[in-house]
Amino acid sequence: MTLRSKLALFVSLLILSIVAFAMEPFVIKDIKIEGLQRTEPGTVFNYLPVQVGDTMTEDKSSEAIKSLYRTGFFKDVRIEADQNILLITVQERPSIADIQFSGNKMFQTDKLKESLKSVGLVEGQIYDKTKLEFMEQEIKKQYLSLGKYTASVKTTTSPLERNRVAIRFDIEEGIISRIKEINIVGNQVYQKLDLVSQFQLQTTNWLSWWYKDDQYSKQKLTADLETLKSFYMNRGYLEFSIDSTQVSITPDKEDVFITINISEGSKYKVSDVKLAGDLLQVPENELQKLIRIKKDDIFNREKVTETTKAMNNRLGNDGFAFSNVNAIPDINKDEHTASFTFFVDPGRKVYVRRIDIEGNTRTRDEVIRREFRQVESGWYAADKIERSKERLRRTQFFSDTNIETPAVPGTTDQVDLKVKVTERNTGSIMFGAGLSNQEGVIGSFNVTQANFLGTGDRVSAQVNTGRINRTYALSMTQPFFTPEGVALTYDVYRRDMNASRITFATYDTSSFGAGFRFSVPFTERNAFSYGLTLDNTEVQNLSDIAPQRFIKYCKSVTGDLNATGCSMNSLTASVGWTEDSRDDILFPKKGGLRRVNAEVSTPGLDIQMYKLTFQESVYKEITNDLTFMINGQAGYANSYGGKEFPFFKNFYVGGVNSLRGYRISAVGPVCPAGDETCGSVNQGRDMFLGGTKQLVGSAELFMPIPFLKNNNQFRLSAFIDAGNVYEESEPIKLSSLRYSAGLGVMWISPFGPLKLVIAQPFNDKPTDRTEVFQFQMGQQF
Repeated sequence: MTLRSKLALFVSLLILSIVAFAMEPFVIKDIKIEGLQRTEPGTVFNYLPVQVGDTMTEDKSSEAIKSLYRTGFFKDVRIEADQNILLITVQERPSIADIQFSGNKMFQTDKLKESLKSVGLVEGQIYDKTKLEFMEQEIKKQYLSLGKYTASVKTTTSPLERNRVAIRFDIEEGIISRIKEINIVGNQVYQKLDLVSQFQLQTTNWLSWWYKDDQYSKQKLTADLETLKSFYMNRGYLEFSIDSTQVSITPDKEDVFITINISEGSKYKVSDVKLAGDLLQVPENELQKLIRIKKDDIFNREKVTETTKAMNNRLGNDGFAFSNVNAIPDINKDEHTASFTFFVDPGRKVYVRRIDIEGNTRTRDEVIRREFRQVESGWYAADKIERSKERLRRTQFFSDTNIETPAVPGTTDQVDLKVKVTERNTGSIMFGAGLSNQEGVIGSFNVTQANFLGTGDRVSAQVNTGRINRTYALSMTQPFFTPEGVALTYDVYRRDMNASRITFATYDTSSFGAGFRFSVPFTERNAFSYGLTLDNTEVQNLSDIAPQRFIKYCKSVTGDLNATGCSMNSLTASVGWTEDSRDDILFPKKGGLRRVNAEVSTPGLDIQMYKLTFQESVYKEITNDLTFMINGQAGYANSYGGKEFPFFKNFYVGGVNSLRGYRISAVGPVCPAGDETCGSVNQGRDMFLGGTKQLVGSAELFMPIPFLKNNNQFRLSAFIDAGNVYEESEPIKLSSLRYSAGLGVMWISPFGPLKLVIAQPFNDKPTDRTEVFQFQMGQQF
């Protein structure tokens, strides 16, 4: 409230107090209120300290006036007496009818209105001039923080009927002040260019139009100063200091000059590292292992911080939620050394009283609670809480998950877990098409609900059509079929494949069946799975120019020497083991994935075979932006009981999801055109046969796409792939592996996953089919 407003209020209260002072006491027969336009009479009566039947006095009159003023609804209040009737006359403050903005381009109008709402300036509320003046200055500060020093904000208040006002903000954003020069004074060890390259703020360069890094911001400068300090202190300069910072702007407010004065000091070494404090709660040898800085090392503040954080996390795992580990230095300025004592104060051991969940309007509480590894009334465990948060993220039900641990008021050994989630849409109905350079246009219809009725169950119906593959499937997964976390998946399907488009052999297959799978968790990251699938597969259009082994197989099944197809039934049992320690499913940065699977067709039916597969992927976070991944896959298959191995169950490699740079399934054993030993003399093209042994590997470096930093929907990678398939009689030789290298982009687009690959094959054979550019859209990969 301004001085003028306070003075006016004081004078009004003084005058009214004089009026009240002159009032003779009387018994109130009735109370009348005049001047109300929006406020209900009942609201006024609620604030009055008197009612009908009370004796009105000077003190009560003054108290009534003050009470009504304190409501903020009125700018004038008068109290009079007329034949024992209390007459209250008020003049209401105007209300805000409309708020408009013009000229704002940097800030969205909705965001600005949200800021006004936070201080009470919102349509329908009482107009307060002081709040309006405050917000006018705040908006201008926001523009100043973005480097727009010529920005101006002007407000206009227009009176309307029924005691209302319209507010208009006229904004002139002006030009952006650019950083002309950044100077560092006092640097002796490192060059200015090396230091400034660490900053967010930069002088104008050819990428400034995109990154906006030449626009001065006080917040960014503060962050850059901390970065500069960390740069020196992580390299041993314990006494480094920033003496002063000057920011100047030219009279036309177009150019900004920044000068930073520093003192580097001397480089320090670590003379000793010790532990002190309460070392009984956690084994001392475990804490010793967490120390990242060693004797005779160059001082590094980052390693000291990592050590204290690691120790606090370790104490938190044992229930010490409020532990405090401090690194206390003992500096020897003469010898430029420093010894560090990590003082450990575990504090009190605490337990979790209650887990409260907010934000879930669709998802049931038990769906969230079953993902928690921290339990109510159990000792606080930081690692279990972090794992619980990670498990919630992996459900893909929530766009944001936050867990807070406030202390329980009045206690010293209890905390609550406040879980706040923001739900995302988990259901979709999609009519559309995908695109693949192998299959062309792929028509699709998908109905999926990953969180069916808020139960966490996944239900999906899928129809995909392409020139190579056609799929019709209905599936349901219950991730918690039992309270212990045993998952059950059951599905029915129909899959048709035109093999001539991928293996260049002339046959089609049509399969339909149904199956179920159980997944039993052994540990937090390990699970064992098993299941059964009943399947019927029919081979059709097997022409006489197909490879002889294909024709021979169908003859063995049907007993017909002129067979052009065959139909087979099988009951396949599968077992598997999975270890998944990835921190994220879509774009992991650390952890790994290991899978071992075995399938065997039961005796007595048309197919008697087994197939073994193994996959291991390891992710290593190099920096915040770079992740290295190495992946390997191996497979082996064969028949038993004297049966022929079904050729359509062979392994194949090549394509955007396997050996990039080679056409899908167009690598490995081949029946050359015109070779009578494996096919008909009439065949006019090479036919790829696949194999019963498979070996595939890749090394890949993931990074953000330039100009799209911090975008979690995109990822760029550079890779090297290797792989091949082998026939049963053919030994696996590393020299026969095919190789490729290139770049790939993955985009989780609104239309489905999109993968683009540019790869250069090398070590390819004359019979291999290669492709430099490959892409896939609208399918899972």
